[in-house]
Amino acid sequence: MNTNILTGAIHHLALTVTDLARAERFYTSLLGFQKIMDLSETRVLLANSGGTIIALTTAPDPAQMPPNDRFNENRSGLDHMSFLVADHAALQDAIRLLDQHRVPHGEIKDVAGLKLYVLAFRDPDNIQLELTAPYA
Repeated sequence: MNTNILTGAIHHLALTVTDLARAERFYTSLLGFQKIMDLSETRVLLANSGGTIIALTTAPDPAQMPPNDRFNENRSGLDHMSFLVADHAALQDAIRLLDQHRVPHGEIKDVAGLKLYVLAFRDPDNIQLELTAPYA
């Protein structure tokens, strides 16, 4: 018998959003996710690479959602999500697209200890996202 649970890759992530249509537009038009299913107040999206599934959903109990709520990585729970891209050039292309869509972003950071480059930005609900590229 195993002494721990053997897990694989993440199957999906579910994000509670304040405006379902706005979030769907952001993830499909800018990040290239494809909508694969509508479930009442949930949109299920698949990454254009085919691996990552994101469910965008409204609050399960809207009465408990604080007014004008925004994501804050200083609370317990999610800090950020990072999506893998091919290389440093893909990060440079992403900056051009983020700029075209007027999405604020950081600079490309070299995380030498992990042999990665990282570009941070935020979705419309302030959820921190990253694009991560391996060293060539």
